[in-house]
Amino acid sequence: MRIVIAGAGEVGSHLAKLLTFEEQDIIVIDENGDRLDALDSSYNLMTVKGSPISFITLKEARVHRADLFIAVTPYEADNIVACSIAKSLGAAVTVARVSHYSFMDPENRTTMDKIGVDHLIYPEYLAAKEIITSLEHSWVRNWFELHDGQIILVGVRLRDNAPLAGMQLKEFASSSTNFHVSAIRRNHETIIPRGDDRMQPGDVLYISSLRDHVDELIELCGKVQHKIRRVLIMGGSKIAIRLIDMAGDRFKFTIIENSRDVCRHLPEKCPDTEILYGDARDPETLAEAGIEDCDAFVALSPSSETNILTTLSAKEYDIKKSIAEVEDFQFIRQAEALGIGTVLNKKLLASSSIFQLLLDNDSSNARCLALTDAEVAELEVKPGAKITKAPVKDLRLDRSMTLAALIRDNKGMLVTGNTQLQAGDKVLIMCLSGSLHKVERLFN
Repeated sequence: MRIVIAGAGEVGSHLAKLLTFEEQDIIVIDENGDRLDALDSSYNLMTVKGSPISFITLKEARVHRADLFIAVTPYEADNIVACSIAKSLGAAVTVARVSHYSFMDPENRTTMDKIGVDHLIYPEYLAAKEIITSLEHSWVRNWFELHDGQIILVGVRLRDNAPLAGMQLKEFASSSTNFHVSAIRRNHETIIPRGDDRMQPGDVLYISSLRDHVDELIELCGKVQHKIRRVLIMGGSKIAIRLIDMAGDRFKFTIIENSRDVCRHLPEKCPDTEILYGDARDPETLAEAGIEDCDAFVALSPSSETNILTTLSAKEYDIKKSIAEVEDFQFIRQAEALGIGTVLNKKLLASSSIFQLLLDNDSSNARCLALTDAEVAELEVKPGAKITKAPVKDLRLDRSMTLAALIRDNKGMLVTGNTQLQAGDKVLIMCLSGSLHKVERLFN
């Protein structure tokens, strides 16, 4: 697949890296030659220096042959114009990153279609959705649903007192058929486990289950589900505003913001929300905001370091759920190791949405969750696919992947060694980064 990416900033560069791992034909456009040189020297892709809204540049990048054109520059107007031009030149599918929610309004969707923008990526909207999910399921780090929630994949840290701690996977599988341990994150590394592997305290387990049984994991992992009502937010960012709007009356919010100018504008954007001017790094400010009575703390300042450190401070007040936005990749592993709770990264969320488009032309049939070094995807089995030729145990699948669960005839079920896939099955797969293309070949 030929993919043209306009914008070699953090989002575009990260996307290019991920897609080259999947053996896609990538071309990156940017006006900054240094950014392009850094990509060109490290990854198997092509670069074109120039403006993404220039006909000359887009023709040089051969967008007329592009299966997918992705515009992720920091400027939404440029992204929309670039997609419109690319579509007119022959690009099959276009995706634009936007930074205002008005573009997501269904009433404006027809206009976007008319000017050649097929899909919109609004990272702040994706982040707000992720936060709401985390608040509703306070005992997990990740919550991923397949086929209207029939199958659930959770990422949960194993506590010292957990019944699963020290147990081998094959022992767990023999005692319960309601769960599939799809991956384990241990010491900054994600592994696809086998039956002889043991689950250890501190591991983050990625476990697939049916909706009717997923709550059984709370006790098995040594966790407690808390009802979240009062939420304290650090930073009156776009994510905070979108979160409060989308959450409705499910939570009671308080925002601490250290900019007086931002504080003056927040009340009209966040009605029924308490706004407090101050620095959330200051214990007195946290006390004034009533942190001792709050159930959750969400750090959304522009600084990853500040979000991590303030979240650690907030946890000293017995906060039940903590969420920190960590946009710097070099800090994600440290944040996870410190046990701050759920780590939020807009680049990973945007990548997940775009991966979804790669997996299937009908995006409603494919969902993808991109982690730092692993991917979760839903793929549909095509007629005659290699994956249907034998039971799973006889397929000799690469050790970098596992088939966790599937939907067949609108019914969810977990995959075992004796499962034989059929055409039309929608399968939940977990694999290490760079392995997704191997999985796709088996399903087509």
